[in-house]
Amino acid sequence: MTEIFGVPLPALLGQLLLGLVNGSFYAILSLGLAVIFGMLNVINFAHGALYMMGAFVAWMGLSYFEVNYWVMLVVAPLVVGAFGVVIEKMLLKWLYKLDHLYGLLLTFGITLILEGVFRSVYGVSGQTYPVPDALRGATNLGFMFLPNYRAWVVVASIVVCMATWAIIEKTSLGATLRAGTENARMVQAFGVNVPLMITLTYGFGVALAAFAGVLAAPVLQVSPLMGSNLIIVVFAVVVIGGMGSILGSIVTGLGLGIVEGLTKVFYPEAANTVVFVIMAIVLLLRPAGLFGKER
Repeated sequence: MTEIFGVPLPALLGQLLLGLVNGSFYAILSLGLAVIFGMLNVINFAHGALYMMGAFVAWMGLSYFEVNYWVMLVVAPLVVGAFGVVIEKMLLKWLYKLDHLYGLLLTFGITLILEGVFRSVYGVSGQTYPVPDALRGATNLGFMFLPNYRAWVVVASIVVCMATWAIIEKTSLGATLRAGTENARMVQAFGVNVPLMITLTYGFGVALAAFAGVLAAPVLQVSPLMGSNLIIVVFAVVVIGGMGSILGSIVTGLGLGIVEGLTKVFYPEAANTVVFVIMAIVLLLRPAGLFGKER
């Protein structure tokens, strides 16, 4: 059996796949955070709770109404995105001109409320969500078996991330969004409803978190704590990539997932801290992040 640095090749490739799957979740969650921060200048600490909420909406759709995975992959982001619109209209819009700390504290409070509500109703043991029939099983690649659902997670995440990047960076809509955050009065003078644009942007960022939650539901147990276990790492990914950088979030999320997977093979004791070590090094050498712009 082929070995690399004493590690069997199938084991190494398996960990790389696992790292890529984790990196896909990091990428899509950090992308939502980057969209919200880049367009609204708000540090959305509730992102993990809304990711959890997306998974629970999918689980409730299947358990209570027998709505399948494919439908909930669309419905859950819309439902959670609409909830995000309510949060923005009722709470966040009053904080845009204040220090970042106020938005962080508010969204942290929202996180505690959402986690508390779901914990009181469903407990902390977690709920199982079945893999859809079309994605069960694995594909034999010759050197390893590739689980079909995990391959789907990677492909779906990359497609959504790149589509979001293309819309924001390469279309007139994206240019209008960026201009609205830089100079709202000028954009409003051209007849653009900037407050509505900001609200929908927050809803879209939240919907990305919910989409990731639906993708994660068959991989992880659907639990009220699933978001809090992930959000700190995702914030580190955003900082490394550069706060507000769309492309930075995507590339860094996928890359750090792979690095984390390799660390589990060669030095398992450091697997839980390698992301934060990299963050510390990046902040020392380039405080704006790898893809961020120096102010």
